[in-house]
Amino acid sequence: MRKSRFTEPQIMAVLRQAESGVAVPELCREHGISTASFYKWRSKYGGMDASMMSQMKTLEDENRRLKRMFADLSMQAELLKEALGKK
Repeated sequence: MRKSRFTEPQIMAVLRQAESGVAVPELCREHGISTASFYKWRSKYGGMDASMMSQMKTLEDENRRLKRMFADLSMQAELLKEALGKK
C-alpha cells in the first residue's frame, strides 16, 4: 500500500483550515492535494482529535497483525488437512 506524503497532524491541520472557512479548492491548491484526497481525509478523519487518531492507528495495526495470524493459521490447517487426506 502506498504511504501518504502527509502525516496525521498535517492532515488534521488541513481539515481544521477547511472548518475555519477556507474554500476547499483553494485549500487543495495551496497544499498540493486533489479534492478527492481532501474529501477522503474528511470522511476518514473528520471530527477526530489527535488522541482518537492515535487510537485508531493502534487499532488498525492490531487488526493487521490479527489478519496475518489468521492467514498463517488457516494455511497451516489447510496443509494438515491435505497431509491427513492423502493417507
